[in-house]
Amino acid sequence: MLIAMDALLVVDVQNDFLPGGALAVPRGDQIIPVINRIMPHFSLVIATQDWHPADHGSFASNHPGRSPGEIIQLEGLQQILWPDHCVQNTPGASFASGLDVAGFHGVVRKGSNPSIDSYSGFFDNGGANPTGLERLLRDRAVTRVIVCGLAQDYCVKFTALDALRLGFETVVVEDGTLPVEVSPGDGDRALQEILDAGGSLVEHGVW
Repeated sequence: MLIAMDALLVVDVQNDFLPGGALAVPRGDQIIPVINRIMPHFSLVIATQDWHPADHGSFASNHPGRSPGEIIQLEGLQQILWPDHCVQNTPGASFASGLDVAGFHGVVRKGSNPSIDSYSGFFDNGGANPTGLERLLRDRAVTRVIVCGLAQDYCVKFTALDALRLGFETVVVEDGTLPVEVSPGDGDRALQEILDAGGSLVEHGVW
């Protein structure tokens, strides 16, 4: 009989999301020591990794005349356009050099379909195509997920919201995530959405 357990989800701590990267989260590198410190407290640590083809539809460069930050319709969904980032097999897609990747027990890649973006670690933005993360967690009898990583107002938020929707108790490590903030206040709004959906927040010091 499997014993219910926790899992730590480390979301998209990749070079392109760090200062100097193509889609940098301000001070994003500051969460790395927090994540490294808490990883040893979990018997299951899963990382997600943005893994885009160069022709991804979310890249402004693939829409002539368009600029990052503009909104388009992509396969019937509203899509913000981004700078090219986390392109497969490029240094920008690699995990941050300071991150203790030896502590990972698995990696789930997302965003490989050029026709649709994938913020959540569980599904693409249309909610139809799973990444395999849910099955991985169910197979290990995970009932609670602790979420950290980048960016707070996109991939962390949507990963946490999907976890809640799927019935996992969900906790976000507040000092283990930071927002990109396309609009000021997006980070705080993201955390409030998670709280409103039934999630909770902690500081890393509880471990």
